[in-house]
Amino acid sequence: MSAATKSPGASRASESLRALIRGRLFWPLITLALLLSFNLAFNAHFFSVTVRDGHLYGSLIDILNRAAPLMIVAMGLTLVIATHGIDISVGAVVAISGAVAATLIGGQLSPGGGAPEAAGHPMPLVILAALGVAMALGMWNGALISFFGMQPIIATLILLVAGRGVAQLITGGQIITIYHTPYFFIGNGFLAGLPFSLFIVSAVLLFLLVLTRRTALGLFIEAVGLNPVAARFAGVRARAITFWAYAFCGLCAGIAGLIISSNVKSADGNNAGLLFELDAILAVVLGGTSLNGGRFTLVGSVLGALIIQTLTTTIYSVGVPPEVTLVVKAAVVFLVSILQSDRVRDRITSMGKLGEAL
Repeated sequence: MSAATKSPGASRASESLRALIRGRLFWPLITLALLLSFNLAFNAHFFSVTVRDGHLYGSLIDILNRAAPLMIVAMGLTLVIATHGIDISVGAVVAISGAVAATLIGGQLSPGGGAPEAAGHPMPLVILAALGVAMALGMWNGALISFFGMQPIIATLILLVAGRGVAQLITGGQIITIYHTPYFFIGNGFLAGLPFSLFIVSAVLLFLLVLTRRTALGLFIEAVGLNPVAARFAGVRARAITFWAYAFCGLCAGIAGLIISSNVKSADGNNAGLLFELDAILAVVLGGTSLNGGRFTLVGSVLGALIIQTLTTTIYSVGVPPEVTLVVKAAVVFLVSILQSDRVRDRITSMGKLGEAL
């Protein structure tokens, strides 16, 4: 049927389909659905969720729980990338946050080897201290970039290197074990049957959605990312917005550090958050936010983090040898990134139009 003889209803359906394909969340959702379907093909009980002691357990719950730190960091990094910046120090900030919390809260085993007893400082003070340090490090990055004009990758590279050393200094180069049991609730606790970390993710996402979609802040961030000079001439305080975007990104990394240290009940200045920045950047890109700045999608970044965690789970579940794990991961990310590029989308749309004309 030619375009001239096509009914109005069919034309509207075709237009809706093209708009759906060009949507920023279309390919992340398709990718996630394909990965989940692939797991289901290998494991018939992949979608099974069981209830034990009032808590939900299953592969899907595990993926959501393990992806929580990455989702939070990806959301913070999305704001930075939307301002045409980058932050490669989030992994180091994750390590510092966990190290600060573990050092302050500590805890020790009772002399008789019985149940662990609490020690150190009060838990609210520990959490505030860890988050305060993480946010201060984000403000450090923001100050270097906004007020000293340093290139984002150089400024955050400094903290990437120095931050890892600071984390090792705090922990003395050792793994600090945490014995304060209430602290474990952050990364291992359940609320209403679901992991508590998911409530933290939801709170951060809701806060950012309200802040960026219900106020003018989202438009200001996109304006700064598209053209900071024009944004300044238009009256947008570009430097302040960039500064606080990095500060909030540091805060998000601090929250992730608390969840990770709570989950593993320890702090490791050498390995905690190692290469976390690369996964976070990939999550943002897979979610549909361009590294060129401007338009961004927080929900897409959350989906990107879920894609990465699902991919990791898939690789382990199908028994891919560890030496080729990163290669498989990179190949899938490469394929998804290609499908998400504007040029490929335009080509697919053009092919669709050509098919209709024929």
